[in-house]
Amino acid sequence: MAKELPKKAQVVIVGGGVIGCSIAYHLTKMGWQDVVLLERKQLTSGTTWHAAGLIGQLRDSRNMSELAKYTAELYLGLEEETGQANGYKVNGSLSVATHEGRFEDLKRRADMAKVFNLPVDVIGPQTCKEYYPLMNTEDVIGGIFLPSDGQANPVDITQGLAKGARMRGAQIFENTKVTKILHNDGQATGVETAEGRIEADFVVLCCGMWTREFASTVGVTVPLHACEHFYIITEPFAGITPDLPVFRDYDACAYYKEDAGKLLIGAFETEAKPWGMNGISEDFCFDELPDDFDHFSPILEGAIHRVPSLEHAGIQKFFCGPESFTPDDRYQLGEAPNMKRLFVAAGLNSIGIQSAGGIGKVISEWMRDGHPPSDLASVDIRRNLPFQANPNYLHDRVTETLGLLYAVHWPFYQYGTARNVRKSPFFDRMKEKGAVYGEAAGWERPNWYAPKGEKAEYIYSYVKQNWFEFSATEHRAVRENVGLLDQTSFAKFRLEGPDAERVLNQVCANDIAVEPGRLVYTQWLNERGGIEADLTVTRLSPDTFLIVTAGASQVREFHYLKDRIPDDARCILTDITSSMAVLGVQGPNSRDFLQSLTRVDMSNDAFPFAQSKEIDLGYAFVRASRITYMGELGWELYIPTEFAADVYDRIVDAGEDVGLQHVGMHAMNSLRMEKAYRHWGHDITDAETPVEAGLGFAVAWNKPGGFIGRDAALKQREQGVRKRLVQFLLRDPEKMLYHNEPIYRDGALVGYLTSGMYGHTLGAAVGLGYVENPDGVDATFVNAGSYEILVAGDMVPATASLQPLYDPKSARVKM
Repeated sequence: MAKELPKKAQVVIVGGGVIGCSIAYHLTKMGWQDVVLLERKQLTSGTTWHAAGLIGQLRDSRNMSELAKYTAELYLGLEEETGQANGYKVNGSLSVATHEGRFEDLKRRADMAKVFNLPVDVIGPQTCKEYYPLMNTEDVIGGIFLPSDGQANPVDITQGLAKGARMRGAQIFENTKVTKILHNDGQATGVETAEGRIEADFVVLCCGMWTREFASTVGVTVPLHACEHFYIITEPFAGITPDLPVFRDYDACAYYKEDAGKLLIGAFETEAKPWGMNGISEDFCFDELPDDFDHFSPILEGAIHRVPSLEHAGIQKFFCGPESFTPDDRYQLGEAPNMKRLFVAAGLNSIGIQSAGGIGKVISEWMRDGHPPSDLASVDIRRNLPFQANPNYLHDRVTETLGLLYAVHWPFYQYGTARNVRKSPFFDRMKEKGAVYGEAAGWERPNWYAPKGEKAEYIYSYVKQNWFEFSATEHRAVRENVGLLDQTSFAKFRLEGPDAERVLNQVCANDIAVEPGRLVYTQWLNERGGIEADLTVTRLSPDTFLIVTAGASQVREFHYLKDRIPDDARCILTDITSSMAVLGVQGPNSRDFLQSLTRVDMSNDAFPFAQSKEIDLGYAFVRASRITYMGELGWELYIPTEFAADVYDRIVDAGEDVGLQHVGMHAMNSLRMEKAYRHWGHDITDAETPVEAGLGFAVAWNKPGGFIGRDAALKQREQGVRKRLVQFLLRDPEKMLYHNEPIYRDGALVGYLTSGMYGHTLGAAVGLGYVENPDGVDATFVNAGSYEILVAGDMVPATASLQPLYDPKSARVKM
């Protein structure tokens, strides 16, 4: 007799792949028994069933690697816990390099693994051969070996998670399609199926490649798109033994896995084939896609070169099936910003099996606690912008992102697909000046400027790239003269109404109860004291405020503030990002230069630091705010979009007489790094506090009425911290820093860099990173140590400082 659907549940999970089953498992493990999982067909029948089952732990960040490491550890004990065999074996993984850029990439990953105690060996060609005797190593220059990696059977892993969930009370219903997400007043309230409704406190969408379309029915943006994924399984042949490690030949876009005496060879080719543009069949269940041997043949040719014995091996199975990919190759996790209690866990980019345990754990804890259990900003669904759910955009972007899984993680890599989505009014003009554009949140932004006669393109490497000296010129212009930057990509919000000050001052850690025309640098904290946002607030009038933040945080921070406006508050929040273009005029000569363009007195007495006022410029009135992210005297000019082109032309024309230099984002980054200015998402996140980050100066600890997070932050300030953000300057001017490089103090590992860039004024690479110590970190501890940074296997001495190494008193900013 078929089970009857319950009328109510604490949680309804939609989707019975490995992710949905892992969430059910972890919810019940933490004591939530009233959990219902609904699967439209059968468990694993979407994409889980045909996954390769590779269990790798080394990802591109500490937090993602720790989730993968947890997954591997979970699977080790899952069979004993549930009695469900899962085929998991720890046979290690081997990755090889055939050129120096790849080898440095692997060595830097091996460095990062030390931060969370993951064993990784950097090895030479001969040792690679010993681990994988079938391999041809004539063009291999080295590799890395992870002894604790492994492989498993995806269907059995999923069934084991499902069984564990059932053992603790979860109900799982197959052949039960969810037709509608129920909601009321911006909150999910349950689901509707053909068999009836289920009311629920939480709904979790784990629908794989169906998630984007289903989430869109309630206005939630989940950018992902299916691509065809290919692999073959050979006939058995000599040399295939059960102890062979998982083998990745990244430069040939291929992976190898022993499979019951046979060899499975899969691909992440550089140009993928999107699938499902016209929808997915209602009957889709354990489906395969048509073969495309022509598409796979270059991979097979490379495989025969790497494993010569394949030339005489038969092919038992040629497989093609769909898997979903996201625009940035990162998961889509978390609570929807515009639909409370609706969670998403989808877009796994072909690493669902090796990610499922960690995802189940963090989603469950997020639902229980009401906030992420760690820094998950890089995979948080709130990073998405509405345009990214456009199927045309996704179709074009995922042709590239699939292959990026196996591409070298080049510093400063720029996407080649789905570009020119969001352009400032200056785009064409700056391109004529040599702008080489990068993309952030869809915005095209000049990263650097190619002088006449130089190619306006990137040549990637881990050393000083082809644009290094050009960016150095831009950097020096801001330090010594005056530079012009396009900063239009800022997100801009307007809060206005009689209660705007009261509402905003509760959210802001700093005091924004200032006179109109004043600008305040502040953080928004969560109840735990973590930094949710890092931005500026300008008071335009008694009842009106302008909030300016990073473009990548547009959705996240808009909804963070909106959710904290009481229902009875008399104020309105509006996103006005598209209404204004922004030009930065920065450098010691910026005052004299702007004074030549306006009648408004720009002197220090009349226009002090953190002042904002309207000035005449050409035929327009623009808002000039005296603020900098580069550590120099400067202004940001907020220009109504329709006036922007003319204002730009007048600035550039006048700039010919003073040596005005166009400046890109790479120079902005090198300038801010020298000044130790923080970057949200790298140096500060919701997991760090102002005390840890050295931002206590921007907190109004005693302002009337307090602020969100005050109690937690104040307690930490009084008790002391176990980590502090520190600036580092390498003593070797040739070594380059990017991020994730381990920090050593007196020979002991104490943290890792959160960001890095070459400092052209300081004369070497600069890094920011947290120095950690369980017994506490203060200035005495930091200053008493001797420091080294691990860079691609080499220990490089570094100078450490809690104060900015450039202009520590900010005299140049306030001159």
